[in-house]
Amino acid sequence: MKTILFLLSLLISLSLRAADPLRPNPRLTPGATTNVDVEILLQPGYAKKARHVSTATKRQVFIAYFGRVPAHPGHYEIDHLISLELGGSNDIKNLWPEGYFTAPVDATMKDKLEDKMHLLVKADLKANGKASATRLLKKFQHEIATDWIAAYHQYVSPRP
Repeated sequence: MKTILFLLSLLISLSLRAADPLRPNPRLTPGATTNVDVEILLQPGYAKKARHVSTATKRQVFIAYFGRVPAHPGHYEIDHLISLELGGSNDIKNLWPEGYFTAPVDATMKDKLEDKMHLLVKADLKANGKASATRLLKKFQHEIATDWIAAYHQYVSPRP
């Protein structure tokens, strides 16, 4: 009986862990952007000023993904799929519960990707001008919305 209970608790634990999305569900979170000039996006403090995600919206995101607010909501970041610093919006179509304790990838990895892409757009603006930086920004928005993990491997590191 103890063995059966142990196996049952292990199975439940693993199934709950499997519910943690490593990638956002593209039906729920396809990504959404704002129409903000690339030069404004690159200004220091832009993302902080643009961030407006209410507690009610965060709750909506949890319910859409898990059917409820999880017991430990602090284990997740309601993350912008396309980050604000790359022109992402606060629209619910751009938000998902990204785990801090998921393996092999987690929220801190995606932050590194966003920072790297932001710096690349900034460097492109300086070297090649606004039109080139805007094209690069659109490319990055598409890549991050399509598969942020592949983009991480391409721009940051081949390993998590």
